[in-house]
Amino acid sequence: MFLVIFFLKEVIELKIRLYFSGSMYKMQKTGGQKMKMLAAVLRETGAKRPYATSKPVQIEEVELAPPQAGELMIKIAGGGLCHSDLSVINGNRPRPTPLVLGHEGSGEVVEVGAGVRDIKVGDPIVFQFSASCGVCSNCLGGKPQLCLTHDTARAKGHLMAGGSRLTDSKGKEIAHQSGVSCFAEYAVIDRGTAVKVDKDLPLADAAIFGCAVMTGVGAVLNTARIRAGDTVACVGLGGVGLNGLLGAKLAGAEKIIAVDVNDDKLGLARQLGATHTVNAKDKDHLEQIKDITAGGVDYAFEFAGSVAATETCYQSIKMGGQVIIAGLAPSTSLFSFSPPDIVTSEKAIRGSYMGSCVPVRDIPRYIELYRQGKLAVDKLINKSIGFGEVNDGFDKLTDGLVIRQILEPHIA
Repeated sequence: MFLVIFFLKEVIELKIRLYFSGSMYKMQKTGGQKMKMLAAVLRETGAKRPYATSKPVQIEEVELAPPQAGELMIKIAGGGLCHSDLSVINGNRPRPTPLVLGHEGSGEVVEVGAGVRDIKVGDPIVFQFSASCGVCSNCLGGKPQLCLTHDTARAKGHLMAGGSRLTDSKGKEIAHQSGVSCFAEYAVIDRGTAVKVDKDLPLADAAIFGCAVMTGVGAVLNTARIRAGDTVACVGLGGVGLNGLLGAKLAGAEKIIAVDVNDDKLGLARQLGATHTVNAKDKDHLEQIKDITAGGVDYAFEFAGSVAATETCYQSIKMGGQVIIAGLAPSTSLFSFSPPDIVTSEKAIRGSYMGSCVPVRDIPRYIELYRQGKLAVDKLINKSIGFGEVNDGFDKLTDGLVIRQILEPHIA
């Protein structure tokens, strides 16, 4: 009888976890043992739409190993559904599978690995998805977002110390996404992935600072370094693009032209500070941009992740202008241009990864600008969702119906 009661108790507890996303559970130190938790797992890419029907993302009970030296365990507060996640799901950017999704997120430190002394249990953090080793040539050269050690680990779905901390119910390794994997109840990460933030910040919504804000605002302020009076085109108005628009407004751009194919997004852009809007479906959209600026913009930012958007940017800049590519097109994409035109017009094409940010400097900086009312990033968050809404959430993101949805894995 005791064994029967014990078995029924275990089944009931598991069902509670599946239905309520672990909200009734409190995390304790692992004591060197693996812990079970719920996570959003992608096992195969390229599923057919709608995702609400094909369900490429499955909510599974997985095992998480404790943090090794130089690592942290985080209780996830929120994870933003981003086009970078979508590009993995649809196969545009291949990644190792099976994979626990999520790279834009926030949470609270619940366990600290050996050797970590500058962060403690209870500290709130925002993830940055390119941890810095601090010793490679890029890190030493002031470009921690391009850390070579982390790039090698990320390609394998591993953390920088080697290997994954995630396994499925059969003991098979599950990859980390960009060293984060925050579409889960908990995550183990490299110390360099965590940026401490203030405790009074709404932690779930703070997730957006880890990618959308950092990438969009950073592309304008760090990569382009636009100045007051410059003219700007923001092509592609997702979470990153609208943050780029906010950055241009903050920097004092004289004309901010928002470009997209979605009229609702163009309307939101006007509310956020765009001086002009252009629908890219218009046959004369390039002429419209040139008419507004008397010949072309100083800076055109590609935030859509498509070759067509890149071509629009290139054709929109004036002599001496720059194209800044911050969107991630499919990995097989190619863009062509005329080398003589680059020379005789002194045009430039630049990439911007993570907004050329130093995350430990820039994330707190952008949070402070938000507090001062200068970055209205809260207007970009549509809703919070639970595990059961993830696939439908990616449908909405694909269809351009939302800017940011925040997965809160511990809500009922």
